[in-house]
Amino acid sequence: MQRKAYVPGVAALLAAVLAGCTGGSGDGGPSDNSNPGSAGTATQAAQPGRYATLPEPCGAVDEAILEELLPGLEELTDEAQREKAYAGEATLTYDTDRKVGCRWKVESAEATDHLLVDFERVVSYDNAVSDDNRAEQLFAGKRAAAHLPAPTATESGSAGTGSSPVTGPSSSPSSSASSASSSSGSSSEFPSGSPSASPSDLRPRLLEDLGDEAFLDDELSSSGSTTEQRTVTVAFRTSNVIVTVEYAEQPAVVGAVPDSREMQDRARELASRLADSLSG
Repeated sequence: MQRKAYVPGVAALLAAVLAGCTGGSGDGGPSDNSNPGSAGTATQAAQPGRYATLPEPCGAVDEAILEELLPGLEELTDEAQREKAYAGEATLTYDTDRKVGCRWKVESAEATDHLLVDFERVVSYDNAVSDDNRAEQLFAGKRAAAHLPAPTATESGSAGTGSSPVTGPSSSPSSSASSASSSSGSSSEFPSGSPSASPSDLRPRLLEDLGDEAFLDDELSSSGSTTEQRTVTVAFRTSNVIVTVEYAEQPAVVGAVPDSREMQDRARELASRLADSLSG
C-alpha cells in the first residue's frame, strides 16, 4: 500500500517536467529557441569597411598629372628611360590586399622631384570595432605623428578645422633660418612665388574637403645638403582606406626654395583625383 502512495507524486513531477519542455509562447512558457544568455545576448559583429580591394598604385596617376608634378619627364629623350620613369616603381609590400604603393623620381635641369602614392586598406579583427573605426584610430595616430599646429579661432570664436594654424611646420632651426634668408628677408617658412599667397594659408593644417578626414603637412629641410628640399604630404581617409600622397622637390640651384603654394596645389589636386577614383 505504501508503494501506491508514491505514484501520484511521481506523476505530478513528470507532468511538470513535460510542461516545461513543451510549453510555448501561448501558455507563457519559454519557446523552443529561447535560451537566455545565448543568441539573444550575443554581440553583433561590427560592420566591414566599404573597400575590399585596393587599386593598382602605379596606374593610379595618369600621365598628365605625372608631367605636372614631375616636369623632368618631358625632358627625357631616351624612349626606354621615359617609359621606365612614367611607369614608376612599386613599393615593397607583403600583402597587396592590405597595402600598396608606387614611387617616382625624375631629375631635370632645375630640380629633382619625388612622388609617392600609398594606399592602405584597414581591416579590424575585433568584432566590437568596425573596419572604419579602426581606420579612424590609425589615421588619428598618423595625424598626431605629423605634429600639426593647432588651428586658430575663427571669427565666431570657435576653432575651425579649415582655419589657418598658429605656427609653421616642424623643422630644424637651421632649416627655418635658411628658409627665412632665402625669401628676401621674409620670416615666413613658406615663401611663395605668388604675391597673393598668404603664409598662414600654406601652413600644415586639417583639410575639410577631402575624404572623410584629411590633413596637409609641409616641411622644408636641408637634410645636410646645400640645397633645401620641400616635402608636401597630403593624407586622407575614406571609409577603411587611408591614402597618402608625398611630393618632394629639391632644386638644383643653391639658394633656391621650392614654391610652397605650387607644390601644395599639385599634391592636393592629385589627392582629390585619387579620392574621386575610390568613390567611383
